[in-house]
Amino acid sequence: MTWRATVLTLFPDLFPGPLGASLAGRALAANLWSLATVNIRDHATDRHRTVDDTPFGGGAGMVLRPDIVDAAVAAVADGRPILCLTPRGTPFTQQTAAGLAAGPGAILLAGRYEGIDQRVIEARGMTEISIGDYVLSGGELPALVVLDACVRLLPGVMGAADSAAEESFTAGLLEYPHYTRPATWQGRAVPEVLLSGHHAEVAAWRRAEAERVTRLRRPDLWARHQSDPHPAPVASPVPAP
Repeated sequence: MTWRATVLTLFPDLFPGPLGASLAGRALAANLWSLATVNIRDHATDRHRTVDDTPFGGGAGMVLRPDIVDAAVAAVADGRPILCLTPRGTPFTQQTAAGLAAGPGAILLAGRYEGIDQRVIEARGMTEISIGDYVLSGGELPALVVLDACVRLLPGVMGAADSAAEESFTAGLLEYPHYTRPATWQGRAVPEVLLSGHHAEVAAWRRAEAERVTRLRRPDLWARHQSDPHPAPVASPVPAP
């Protein structure tokens, strides 16, 4: 069954964007996944197609109205998880991507302005997701990030099935460094163990390098790995309402 993605946005022309190229683009052309967009503004009810209003309690910016957003969601809701892209959401992880990729697809709400009325987020049982500790102009770029992370994990998308299993975050560690020809470049040689042909020694070196890099660059990940060196199988995301 084709993995289906639907993005609710005020800027549908931003899609597929980079998702139309490389792995995701080829998979899209091969119908391994599908992408649809819904213009939230199409569900406005006044002649000016207004989708936002001033926030109760005062403050800067405008807020997307719950009735307009709900109408857009209602047009596509079918049991797939509904994700709201927001800086205040739960951090998006490789495990989250794998859980979503194992399901039927996702509906992604890309907000704009100051935010989205919380009532529609709660009423629709949306999962609030953040791609990092920073603020963007809208949810479209996060939606592209989430979709790319999910699509590349779909069966048949990546050429080497083992690639995903060794990537950063999959086993709780950052990925080990990579090398290719030439064996010596600008006086820098490839680590000898990688030229040895001893698979067990190569595997041990890669594991040690993954641990070293994680310990130095991401002490938070290293501490989590130390407390649970054998992570549980990937879990599915919050179920759809």
